[in-house]
Parts: sequence; structure tokens; C-alpha cells
Amino acid sequence: MKKAINDREHLATLQSYYAEHRVLPSYARLMTLLGYASKSAVKKALERLEDAGLLDRTPDGDWSPSERFFERAIATQPVPAGMPIAADSDMHEPITIDRFLIDQPSKTVLIRVKGDSMVDAGIHSGDLAVVERTSEATPGDIVVAIVDDEFTLKTLARDKVGYHLLPANANYAIIRPAGKLEIFGVMVGLVRKYS
Repeated sequence: MKKAINDREHLATLQSYYAEHRVLPSYARLMTLLGYASKSAVKKALERLEDAGLLDRTPDGDWSPSERFFERAIATQPVPAGMPIAADSDMHEPITIDRFLIDQPSKTVLIRVKGDSMVDAGIHSGDLAVVERTSEATPGDIVVAIVDDEFTLKTLARDKVGYHLLPANANYAIIRPAGKLEIFGVMVGLVRKYS
């Protein structure tokens, strides 16, 4: 039981180090960080994390984070935005943000939003739009489109006149392309960081 607790603490230490430096620490540094007196003790701890699927080995034998290394706990019970409910802090399951937001990594890009034309859709300046690259979209999709050689993020719509783009802010006009309207991708998620 004590090793399991220590391994959770070791994983948290490795995750914090990786978040700051984008590499895993050396054995010598790990001895200090994990509080071990020998490299063999560090190796055993790393091997336990490997057995748990949290670390991998590169073809050169170096340690690297596995996909599970980036898992975060997600509550199995949603938090209501209405009336409070009883809290149960132990109810969670692991999930990686990438797996949750991105179905097709090779076709997905993150695009920073600039401006307030989509605020009524909950999309704010500074957000990261998770966009799946495709040239096809359905009316109602929020798309990154190229209109008359300029990029914009809007809702795709169609009427008798043809395809056009709708803002989600009454201060902005509908965009009807004078020339070509091309779909760059469809927004499939949104990331916002609060300070």
C-alpha cells in the first residue's frame, strides 16, 4: 500500500517536472526529487510506473511519458450549474484531454480566437478553437472559413441566396462572400484558461 501511495506521489513529481521542462529528469536528479539514495531504487520506481502504463521506454532505452501519463481525473458525477448536490470527492475516472477533445490528431489544429464576434456562442477572444481540418461542413457547424481570402470563425448557414456566415454577436453583420467561400475546418471543441 505504501509503495502505491509513493508511486502516486512520484508520478505527481514527474508530471510537475515534465510540465515545467518538457523532459523527464535524469536518474541523478530523480534521486533528489524522489528522495532515494540510489539509482537502483529510482529505477525500480520508474519500472513500477512503467508496469502501470504511465511511462514508456524509447528505442534508445530512455524513459518517456506514455499517453496515460497525461491522464487527469474527471468526476463521474457532473457538477450542476443549478441547485447544489452532495459532493463525493472520490468519484472520478482518468481521462486525457487530447483523447477527450481530439478524434483525428493528424487533421486537428488549435487556433487562437481573436475578437468578439462569437461571444453569444460562448467563444471569447483568447480561447483556443479545436478545429478538425475538412473542406466539408453542414449548415449549423461553427467553421473556420476563408472568405474572399480572409480567415474567420463563424456559423455556416444557407438560404435561397446561398452559403453565408453568421456571427454570434448582434454588433456584427452576416458575411456573404463577394467571391469564394472555402471551409478550412469545423470547430469540434474549445479550450479556455482562466487566470
